[in-house]
Amino acid sequence: MTKANLDWPNLDFGYHETDFNIRYTWSNGQGSSGELSSDQSLPVHIAATGLHYGQQCFEGLKVFEQKNGDVVVFRIEENAKRLIKSCEKIHMAPVPEELFVEAVSKVVNANRKFVPPYGTGASLYVRPLVFGSGAQVGVKPADEYTFIVLVTPVGPYFKTGFKPVHLVVEDEYDRAAPCGVGDVKVGGNYAAGMRASMRAKSNGFTEVLYLDAKEKQYIDESGPANFFGITEGGVYVTPQSESILPSITNKSLFTLAGEMGLKPERRQVHIEEIFGFQEAGCCGTAAVITPVGSITFGERKVVYAKDDKPGKYCTELYNQLTDIQLGNIRDTHGWVKAIRPE
Repeated sequence: MTKANLDWPNLDFGYHETDFNIRYTWSNGQGSSGELSSDQSLPVHIAATGLHYGQQCFEGLKVFEQKNGDVVVFRIEENAKRLIKSCEKIHMAPVPEELFVEAVSKVVNANRKFVPPYGTGASLYVRPLVFGSGAQVGVKPADEYTFIVLVTPVGPYFKTGFKPVHLVVEDEYDRAAPCGVGDVKVGGNYAAGMRASMRAKSNGFTEVLYLDAKEKQYIDESGPANFFGITEGGVYVTPQSESILPSITNKSLFTLAGEMGLKPERRQVHIEEIFGFQEAGCCGTAAVITPVGSITFGERKVVYAKDDKPGKYCTELYNQLTDIQLGNIRDTHGWVKAIRPE
């Protein structure tokens, strides 16, 4: 198949129009069979609960062209399960795992020419979205839901690519409350984080590092990603918290860290521990791993990246995971799934 005429190596992480998206609706417990659409807009009722009461959640996953030409998706079942959890937590009709996988496969095949070529550093970003489309004025769940999957080719999340970023500890604003919805992928979490992120960027930092909302002592996560640190003793430690989103990338790195000789730990991480790490990183679908060059905490600053270069462990973990995704090394975990042409 002839690829779309795009400057693949220089793509940004933004929306680039493709040919099709796919749409499903649920009403009174009955679902539609799914419709491919070339329309880039969506008619939404003015009283939809997704607009008024935040009944909305989404996912993000990536599709790659491998070295042998296969088009594959990474750990799609985990995304499907996480979307179900998000839907259930805010009382929306959950999308069945089988339907999620089917929808992603259909829309990727419909836009196959937009899958970036192997070796360009780009990927096809997949965005599944569910929202309450039924009209309600009272605060209660909708009687109709819409499930959409759109795709767009993207480059690196950060313009600098795999280079260290600089974080500032956020102790004034909270991203999510204990016993709230911080552990699911709902839009409100990201809206709430914008004020801290924008302030950090205006002060010369890349992003924020949030503390727990209750005690303001323990690390939660960074603005758009999970956080991990690597201690001088060779421990890959990542925060355990009911207020952070369980990252599929972090889950994968947790496994790979153990295989490469690090000791993986998931536990509460006190903010003072940042001064004992030899390396630190942010991780998620969009960026995979973003090495942390420094963290500023009040009047103190810890620097991890000498000469602004990523550390050896972040580099090795990044290379190991991306090599699995791209088919450069054997996937012994069954994480990649081929999407065959229909």
